[in-house]
Amino acid sequence: MSKKINSLSGLVYSTDPNFKIEEDENLEEQTILPAEQKIKIRLDKKHRGGKMVTLIENFMGKNADKEELGKKLKTVCGTGGSVKDGEILVQGDNRDKVLHWLLKNGYKNSKKN
Repeated sequence: MSKKINSLSGLVYSTDPNFKIEEDENLEEQTILPAEQKIKIRLDKKHRGGKMVTLIENFMGKNADKEELGKKLKTVCGTGGSVKDGEILVQGDNRDKVLHWLLKNGYKNSKKN
C-alpha cells in the first residue's frame, strides 16, 4: 500500500504572475514484473462476519493492473471478491488455487502463509 502525497500540498497562494503548477508525471506507480513481485497469500476472517477470504498482499503496481489480477484470480477460483485498500480479496479458502495460478503465470516469489 502506497499513498501518493501531492507535491503542492503546502501551496496556498503565489504572487508571481509567471508561476505555473508543474505536475509530477511519476505519480502513477509502475507495475513491477511478475518475477520480481513478492506476493503473500493468506487466509483471513477478521471483521468479515466469520467468513473466510483469501487475501493477496504486496502487489506492487498500478491500480488497473491490480484490478485485472484480482479479476483473473476470481475467475480461476470461481468465486467473488474485490480489490480494496491495496489488497485483493477472493471469497473462501482458495490459497492453493491462487498460489498455483500465480506460480504458473510467472509470479515466482509468491508465498502462502
